[in-house]
Amino acid sequence: MAVCSGCHQPAPGYDHLPERCFEFIPLWGLLVFLLYRMRRVDCRNCGVVVEEVPWGDGKHQLTRAYMLFLARWARKLSWKETAEAFHTSWDQVCDAVEYVVGWGLEHRTLESIRAIGVDEIQYAKGHKYLTLVYQIDQGLTRLLWVGKERTIESFQGFFTVIGESLAAQIEFVCSDMWAPYLDVIRQKCSQALHILDRFHIVAKMNKALDDVRAAESRQMAQDGYQPLLNKTRWCVLKRKENLTAQQKFRLRDLLRYNLQTVRAYLLKEDFQQFWEYHSPTWAGMFLDFWCQQTMRSRIPPMKKIARTLRAHRELLLNYFKARKQISSGVVEGLNNKAKVTMRRSYGFRTFRILELALYHSLGKLPEPELTHEFF
Repeated sequence: MAVCSGCHQPAPGYDHLPERCFEFIPLWGLLVFLLYRMRRVDCRNCGVVVEEVPWGDGKHQLTRAYMLFLARWARKLSWKETAEAFHTSWDQVCDAVEYVVGWGLEHRTLESIRAIGVDEIQYAKGHKYLTLVYQIDQGLTRLLWVGKERTIESFQGFFTVIGESLAAQIEFVCSDMWAPYLDVIRQKCSQALHILDRFHIVAKMNKALDDVRAAESRQMAQDGYQPLLNKTRWCVLKRKENLTAQQKFRLRDLLRYNLQTVRAYLLKEDFQQFWEYHSPTWAGMFLDFWCQQTMRSRIPPMKKIARTLRAHRELLLNYFKARKQISSGVVEGLNNKAKVTMRRSYGFRTFRILELALYHSLGKLPEPELTHEFF
């Protein structure tokens, strides 16, 4: 007796449809097809509907085994390379990935989310961004949400998906200092410990130092002084342990001069001690002292950084309250993997396809079980 595709219950046959062709996994380089005349069943609950078959799903022309086979290869190769390797089309590979991702999103579990990280990456020209939310627990890191554009609505969409009960269980949130992110986190995860993104803080400080160096270099050129700051950008921006021998010699020579760039560099290097503390109290005392010294430096870009750090003092100290267990390093690593996914296929034309590719690569989604394994 056939099985109804609506309620999945046995039902008597009604009639037969024209023959359909299902594509199976190629064997020894030969294309394999399954020809079958689908039956319609007369179900007492659903009426006259097409039967359910164990090897296919809906109107897909590929068998379930072949879709899972192509989707697994699409993680290692680009979709175009996967299609060429198995003599199929790009659209078939896309359908396979869409089926596997859809099944995985429907069957994934979200009950054990303890820490999340939110960030944005650019996916196209013209300031087009994606809002990405990751789970960054110590035992599990995965992509939870892909939002179109960098907006409040896109971030709120994540909390709509997980619901208020799961949002109330989140203990740690890691983000940058963008005000809309801070507002949404304050509204949706008021109980969570909010940790600012260390990577963005260091990036902002490096940008301020580079602005000081560039402005002072231009001023010295206008005043007719010796171009001391030429080719010194990476000497002051890179960490000491990453400098080449020539850059170390150039930096040592530069530090002999009383320049704003030198003073800004010394302030930046002093701030690195902040991350070495373990006690929030002592870290807060150091932060207050550093900001006080920076405000007296008469270097506008560095003073702007000091004011920003003062405004977010409590969020900065949450890094130490979390005992340094939660940081943005995991988020930046996952962002790099997302960029590799986009770069491997030279970009995607639509947001929907990009969303599928990111979930497929970073979501760690469950997969449907098959009777036989082919990969």
